Amino acid sequence: MGEKPKSGGVWPTVKPFVNGGASGMLATCVIQPIDMIKVRIQLGQGSAVDVTKTMLKNEGFGAFYKGLSAGLLRQATYTTARLGSFRSLTNKAIEANEGKPLPLYQKALCGLTAGAIGACVGSPADLALIRMQADATLPLAQRRHYTNAFHALSRIVADEGVLALWKGAGPTVVRAMALNMGMLASYDQSVEFCRDNLGMSEAATVVGASSVSGFFAAACSLPFDYVKTQIQKMQPDAEGKLPYSGSFDCAMKTLKAGGPFKFYTGFPVYCVRIAPHVMMTWIFLNQIQKAEKKLGL
Repeated sequence: MGEKPKSGGVWPTVKPFVNGGASGMLATCVIQPIDMIKVRIQLGQGSAVDVTKTMLKNEGFGAFYKGLSAGLLRQATYTTARLGSFRSLTNKAIEANEGKPLPLYQKALCGLTAGAIGACVGSPADLALIRMQADATLPLAQRRHYTNAFHALSRIVADEGVLALWKGAGPTVVRAMALNMGMLASYDQSVEFCRDNLGMSEAATVVGASSVSGFFAAACSLPFDYVKTQIQKMQPDAEGKLPYSGSFDCAMKTLKAGGPFKFYTGFPVYCVRIAPHVMMTWIFLNQIQKAEKKLGL
């Protein structure tokens, strides 16, 4: 899947990062409303239909794009790092493999590593996004009223300290590793199968492979995403005690209260969100690469 970088200059090295971030940001502009609905479902506001009706009635259409600035910042950090790292790692691995396609387990290892790198870089923006999306669900006295991503980040630093930007970073990193292992490895493997074994066209290959990778990304990552969301949006009670002491405590209490399927709350919407985002990210990336070739970049 990966193009071997041309030698010489800085651009061939940074191009996978720039292209990955740009394609992710474009996809986010389309997917943001579905992502907002997914977060509200996880916060217990009902089904996708109920959440949509309530948001339109009480908050208006603009509510679906609340947190867009944080979402774009997240893509500019997280997706830039993860897609760029994944392509750089796979290119190096292909070189070490004498140009032969990588086995699935090596792609999975590259995906795990790229997910961890991306999550560490993008965790502050992810925290801002979750808080902005969840703000309207809190009681008036507890709402933070962030106006944009940078306002959220500055307020978090001022009120809670710099290290608070990485609050919930542990589950974020684990979730990102699971998601990228499922998404990136299965995507590359599916592309090779659709293209080389089935002889499918480029467009059909992208649609088919991204659908497969979207399903595996959702199935692998949703339990971690659920725990991460609960940790990041939790508020202390009247006595100043937080509902969870950490991600493991959250997972155990969730398992005890609702069973294993509780972690898959909102799975259909989550899967619908992940798959189109993956598809559009790769479609946009292909278009960017075609434009670069025309421009001789």
